[in-house]
Amino acid sequence: MFNIKLVLVGPRESGKTVMANFLSDATEAIGGDYSPTQGVRILEYECPNVNANGKSIGCEVELWDCSGDQKFEACWPALMKDSNGVVIVFNMDVPSQLKEIETLYSSFVQQQRLHDSRCLLVAHHKPNSTAGRGQPNLAQQLNKLTLVHSNLEDDPEQVRTAFRQFLGAVVNSLSESRDKEEMSIIT
Repeated sequence: MFNIKLVLVGPRESGKTVMANFLSDATEAIGGDYSPTQGVRILEYECPNVNANGKSIGCEVELWDCSGDQKFEACWPALMKDSNGVVIVFNMDVPSQLKEIETLYSSFVQQQRLHDSRCLLVAHHKPNSTAGRGQPNLAQQLNKLTLVHSNLEDDPEQVRTAFRQFLGAVVNSLSESRDKEEMSIIT
């Protein structure tokens, strides 16, 4: 069984906590009153059947729901320590968040030397969203990431499926790294 640490980051009010609660099955209700995360919330859960390279593998997930408030930026290196992947969430109705996610990508992916396959970009559509489901105007480095549109009211299972595929890619990457390490010990 793999232990996976994923950090969930994004600008303020992008829908990170709702997404984290949904993905970890922490709540039945989607939505509710806005309450900003202070620092970080850590949700732990099991994912018994993740498809990694055609194999069904179990994993335990630590999903770190990180505050989008800039006052916690000094904590980012500590939040990233030993992480295996990053999920960047942004609100499609707020165009200014496109610039903010560039900074998050730089800090959480590039500076940590995480491979892009370990990063998932989620264009979150809140209830009554007016934004379309087309390709947002992303910076060049963000265009190579896997982009998922999420609307938890209209199509929640599409989001869960995309997240499980991402989780499978992370597990696969970790499995390959572990196999290489074992081979280097043997030889």
